[in-house]
Amino acid sequence: MDSLNLDRKIRLLVVDDEKPITDLISTAISLDGYEVETANSGIEAINKLDGSTYDLVILDVMMPDFSGNYVLQRMRSNQDLTPVVFLTARDSTEDKILGLSLGADDYITKPFSLEELSLRIKAILKRHLLSDIKNSNILFAYDIELNLDTFEASRQSTLIQLTALEFSLLKYLVTHANKVVSKAELLEEVWGLDMYSDPNLVETYISYLRKKVDVFSPPLIQTIRGVGYSLRDMTQRQPNGFSK
Repeated sequence: MDSLNLDRKIRLLVVDDEKPITDLISTAISLDGYEVETANSGIEAINKLDGSTYDLVILDVMMPDFSGNYVLQRMRSNQDLTPVVFLTARDSTEDKILGLSLGADDYITKPFSLEELSLRIKAILKRHLLSDIKNSNILFAYDIELNLDTFEASRQSTLIQLTALEFSLLKYLVTHANKVVSKAELLEEVWGLDMYSDPNLVETYISYLRKKVDVFSPPLIQTIRGVGYSLRDMTQRQPNGFSK
């Protein structure tokens, strides 16, 4: 991966309900220079995916709570396009077709070769990260598209006229889609002001943005009372205990 000249470590998440397997994979692929985290259940995987960003996820299918298929479906419904490699004992053609149709990038059956897994990870990361670098001037979240070269914003393929500040605010919400950002964070990151500045400034510009972005359905700019704001689709149902 050195040829990509990345200024950060590549982050992977390994998910399997059998801890010896996550430990084995984590140890092996860490030797390739990746930063690796593990999860031993579907719930733990969802929590980690909601709270962090990864470059690739290695995902077991059969887990006692939420299956790998469910975790992947939830990722894709949240507009999370992180590459996913299924690593599972389910080896039927029907299982492979289902996994790939849900949006998996690869499907490896157990027992597996660590060397083969390493090579497949490298191939997927190279393809995905090069694509990200090439298209980094275009940002997407749900049906919103931002062109960072032309400073054009659109929703449902319809151009939205935004001021420079509104564009910067929407860009921050888009790049943090499905996560909650506080007023203090927005003041610092969008306006360059400290947390003691007037929070009404954020409320005012969120209101401006809603009048332009949320004339479309469904509304995406949500107020999370007492916390901040989040770009998310509240019409999509989530499992008990989880929200986007």
